[in-house]
Amino acid sequence: MSFGVKGGYTLSSMKFFNTQLDSKSYFYAGILAEQPLSSKFGLQAEVLYTQLGGKEIYPGVQLVGNEIVNMGDMKFEYKLNQIQVPISLKYYLIPNLSASVGMNIGINISSKIKTDTIFNGEVTTNSEGSKTLNFFPFLGTEYKINEKFFVDARYHFNFFETNKENTVPTKIGFLQAGVGYRFK
Repeated sequence: MSFGVKGGYTLSSMKFFNTQLDSKSYFYAGILAEQPLSSKFGLQAEVLYTQLGGKEIYPGVQLVGNEIVNMGDMKFEYKLNQIQVPISLKYYLIPNLSASVGMNIGINISSKIKTDTIFNGEVTTNSEGSKTLNFFPFLGTEYKINEKFFVDARYHFNFFETNKENTVPTKIGFLQAGVGYRFK
């Protein structure tokens, strides 16, 4: 069994109803453990911290008498801080290159909506609609530069709703790409 650390870049995209929001960039960092199952297969578990979300701009309008008045644009940023636990089955195509498939369990630590417009005296509010647990199936690849260093990338699919029932239907998909170091 080997242990290591990894970190990198997360690019997430969020969809409300059928509206695609602008992507959100963030980092991820965490630890991993890999257990070889054979010369071709391995099982890897990780614990990562990251933030998912999206951004959007709405035109701000207000009804004054019988007139609609343009108040400028309102910017919103949705932030889901998560501890993620990806579990993957790896297949080694060649000794240094593997393909992986797995499930990422996202545990929401906080869910916030930040805006440049003041609502009820606040510019940041907690979002009550997010599920505590989210599930993201993924496909990925890893290349071992040497026995200690590696690079990896994977895409997490937006197959499942991330909000609770009876709230706005929301899905999140994201790409993660980074580097890691294995202790021997």
